Order: sequence, then structure tokens, then C-alpha cells
Amino acid sequence: MLTYIIRRLLYAIPIIIGVNLLTALLFFYVNTPDDMAVQILGHKNVTPAAIENWKRDHGYNLPAFINTEESGVATITQTIFFQKSVPLFWFDFGRSDRNNLDIGGEIKRRMWPSLAISVPTFLMSIFFSLAVAMALAYYRGTYLDISGVVLCVIGMSISALFYIIAGQFVLGKLLRLFPISGFDSGIYSLKFMVMPVVIGVLSGIGSGGRFYRTVFLEEINQDYIRTARAKGLGERTVLFKHALKNAMIPILTNVVVSIPFLFYGSLIMENFFSIPGLGSFTIDAIQSQDFAIVRSMVYLGSLLYIVGLILTDISYTLADPRVRLE
Repeated sequence: MLTYIIRRLLYAIPIIIGVNLLTALLFFYVNTPDDMAVQILGHKNVTPAAIENWKRDHGYNLPAFINTEESGVATITQTIFFQKSVPLFWFDFGRSDRNNLDIGGEIKRRMWPSLAISVPTFLMSIFFSLAVAMALAYYRGTYLDISGVVLCVIGMSISALFYIIAGQFVLGKLLRLFPISGFDSGIYSLKFMVMPVVIGVLSGIGSGGRFYRTVFLEEINQDYIRTARAKGLGERTVLFKHALKNAMIPILTNVVVSIPFLFYGSLIMENFFSIPGLGSFTIDAIQSQDFAIVRSMVYLGSLLYIVGLILTDISYTLADPRVRLE
């Protein structure tokens, strides 16, 4: 088991390096430091001297990858890539290009509101999606199954923006049960959390329920299920004990890979509900064209995705030991 985990971690190292290189290429060649300076300083009346001063103040006046004016190790260290992108490997995110904000400190502060919304939404979505899927699989072929599938397709076809706007209008404006937007600290934040969590769960049940139903139906048609039925086991025992256990691989694929992104938050949800999390932090950085923040969040998101894949591989070995042998 330990060897398997180490091998997966070693596979991730070149991927992380490649992601960092690709991110640097996109930000330093496709969108050059001159472009960054013009966009931040404003397009009107921007002089070459002002651009050079901005680049010098923010460390963008160096060559991108190779500094031919230096010698030795300095040819690599005295570059934009080494000073801006390499520190990301040890989570030194630097400072904002626009207001000199400590990006690492801001990420630590904003991760808690994101987790406060995303973790309950994630757990409740899994529970209700599995419950709906198992109920539909149990009553497969009946009017309940057909109606449930139709409702799931309708639910997954509706944009998340509709759920957000409708929830704010009905729960916030008409019924006045919860505040439409905002956030607070401590226990006072609960009243701001309920509506985003409810909307997040409702918007995900359609796709989750339909996916898990398909997984359960595939398992129900396997030979071992027919053998269990032939031995006289009830349909409920067959579904909840045998089918659920053997359906864990596709379920884990859908669930475990999402766990690291709980830290990342929801871009749309946090923006609409004015939640000061990492999602709104990223949106604000894009709107203000703060490329240091955007670059850090892109790298962090890619790293979290790789972590999710590794956790998924490890969870496979726990659910099915044969994966290790393969």
C-alpha cells in the first residue's frame, strides 16, 4: 500500500512542474508584463516610462526564463519565472500586483468561509443524491422511477444561476427567511449559510441522482446479483449490501476527486451571495486584472485537482484491493 502511494506521488511531481511551466508561459508570454502594466495602470495616457516604473516596482523588468546578462546560477534566479513562479512550489504566493496584498494571508483568511459553504453542500449532496438514486433503482421500471428520472433530467438541465436567483427571490425577498447576501463571523454566519447550502444541494441532486442510478442499475444486472437473488436474498438486501459495495469505484471517482475543491469554494455561489471566500477572491482578481492573484489561484486549483486524482487512486485500493495488483 505504501509503495503504491509513493508511486502515485512520484507521478504527480512532473505534472505539477509542467503545470507551473505552462502557467508561466501563459502569463509571461501570451499576456506579457507590458500588457499587465497597461491594464492595471489604465489604457489612457500610459507612458513608456510609467510602464517601466511599474514593471520595476513589481519585479517584471527581468527576462522571462533566461537572463543572459548574468552569469552562473544568476542566469536562472534573476528571471521572472524563478522569482514569480518557482516560489509557488513551496506555497509562497507573493503579493498582489494591484494593491500589494499578501496573497497567502488572504487565502488563509478566505478559505474558512468557502469551507463553511462547500463542505455542508458537498456532504448533503452526496447523501440526497445516493438516496434518490437507490430509491429509483429499487423501484426501477415503475412510474416512480420514470417520474424521478424525468425530474432529474429537468433539474440537471436548469442553470445554476436560475436556482440562485429563484432562491434569493423566494426565500430571501418573498418569504424573508434568510438574508439575500452577506456573511458574518462565528455563529452569526449560520443565517447566511443556509440558503447557499440549500440551493447548492438542490441544484446538484438532478445530475448526481441520475448518475448514481445508472451506476446501481449496471451493478444490478451483474451475475453476482442474480446469484444473490437465486439464494433467496431480498431485493433490499441485494441493493443496499451487495450492489452498493461493488458500485463504490465509480462513486469514489465522482466523490473523492471533488474533495480538494471544497477548499477552493464556488465561484458563482460566492459571487452572488457576497461570501468572502476564495471563489469571490478569484472573480474579483479577474475583474480587477490582478494577475498575481489569478496566477496563484490557477496554480492552486491545478494542484488541488492533482491531489484529488491521487486521493481517488488511493481510495480505489481501499474499495477494491485488486487495483493494487494491477
